[in-house]
Amino acid sequence: MCAMATSSSQSPAVKPNFKTPEGRYKLSYEKTHSPGLHYGHAKAVTQLTVAYLKERHLTTPSVSSSSLSASSSVKMVTQRFLGSANGVKNFAFGGGNTTNKLSGGYNKLTAANLGSGVSNGPAVPSYDGEGTYMIFNVGDTLFISDYNSHDKDPIKAIIFSNGYPICHAFDSESKDGHDLLVGMSSGDVYSVSLRQQLQDPGKKLVAAMHYNKDGTINNSRCTALAWVPQGDGLFVAAHSDGNLYVYDKSKEGSGDASFPPVKEPTQFLVVHARSSKSNPLARWHICQGSINGLAFSADGMFLATVGRDGYLRIFEFKTEQLICGGKSYFGALLCCAWSMDSKYILTGGEDDLVQVWSMEDRTVVAWAEGHNSWVSGVAFDSFWKPPSEGNADGSAYRFGSVGQDTQLLLWDLSMDEIVVPLRRLNPSGSSPRGSNGSGHSNHWDNIQNRSGVLQPPPMRREIPKLSPIVAHRVHVEPLSGLTFTKDAILTVCHEGHVKVWARPDTQEKGADGAKENNSLPTKTGNSQTKR
Repeated sequence: MCAMATSSSQSPAVKPNFKTPEGRYKLSYEKTHSPGLHYGHAKAVTQLTVAYLKERHLTTPSVSSSSLSASSSVKMVTQRFLGSANGVKNFAFGGGNTTNKLSGGYNKLTAANLGSGVSNGPAVPSYDGEGTYMIFNVGDTLFISDYNSHDKDPIKAIIFSNGYPICHAFDSESKDGHDLLVGMSSGDVYSVSLRQQLQDPGKKLVAAMHYNKDGTINNSRCTALAWVPQGDGLFVAAHSDGNLYVYDKSKEGSGDASFPPVKEPTQFLVVHARSSKSNPLARWHICQGSINGLAFSADGMFLATVGRDGYLRIFEFKTEQLICGGKSYFGALLCCAWSMDSKYILTGGEDDLVQVWSMEDRTVVAWAEGHNSWVSGVAFDSFWKPPSEGNADGSAYRFGSVGQDTQLLLWDLSMDEIVVPLRRLNPSGSSPRGSNGSGHSNHWDNIQNRSGVLQPPPMRREIPKLSPIVAHRVHVEPLSGLTFTKDAILTVCHEGHVKVWARPDTQEKGADGAKENNSLPTKTGNSQTKR
């Protein structure tokens, strides 16, 4: 199991197309960044976020930088936590709503603490209409490209001088304009309006809210970010020291936001802020070592994390309870993703495998072997349609994975053929027999009623094995992520190059048709690799 992909001199050339059962995918166009050495280039792996901006109603005023000052009259409704003392408590999403002004708890960004950006080209008069954009980081720079344009160069570039961006997340359902999160190597987190960044002709981030300024709460790198689905502005930020923080983007931050030291690094513990005015609202100590990735289920009920210790952990977010989880076969887990029906979870990592977890069975139900190096990105394809009507019940899935071996692998998962859940196959309690012909299995017999238990890795012979339907070398550099859209598969490499692979059913459409059918992947359809 190697950490680096085979060199390009020993690997086959990158072909501009690959064949799948439904047809041939073709390289449509590429996106890249401006040439030159970016500070911290070798320290931050490029991550990709696809953002869909809805058309803005003219009656909705845009947020200006002045409206974010301490004297602002803009008010936002926030969800409060019950209680003010430290301790393990449950979230109270449904009560205690209060209205607050945006105050000095958020810090507006200035040229002094962000530096200046590279040339962003001519200003575009308006971004009030809908549009889809790619956001990716390279070194100390955050780039924004127009998904609908075949121009390789980004339309916006922002350089940070207080560190380099590590991760980002976009919320298409944001109600106040602040829809983009950026996590930094310094631990700082920013919340901004993507539309404002596009409209501003300047060379720096504008009108941003600033959390964990200068790492005052946690100075370890921010490794992963996610908006809470239907969370009314709540988001989570994970760090390389194993801590995760719950923030309210519109909450005052004037209270004491400090947390007591972690006494048991290997134990899961949730501590709430001392003051009801504090932001973050709570700290979750999840593991010893870095949290490498996280993802919410589509309904926001569950949060999955993967870490340096090799464990997948699944939490019920509202009750702050660890539900289940398990360990990799070897090394760290680097990425995770949910199916759109919240029934299955993919994980990938340093064991070169993709594991399929079932929430119904609370265990691994299949594993996928095909990569020759670390798996750095996984995602379900929520736009894929099964070829036959026999899978109309949603029991068939398409998912993809990318790795440091520079390959994109696609997989088909039919639960009726590979793994039939125990409740249907095995009502008598005897062990099921997988598609690989394995016999009696203690692993299968003892997976029920194990809430909160972190399981060891099962024997491979006990778990059905998947083989990829496609294995295609898509870049010359190690890959760091993939995203599915309605009309394409997007792949990104460590060096900040993005490729758009058009689906077979979209290649005959003209440029206008492609724009009309352009669509963002679902929020939980992709999970970035957090390193």
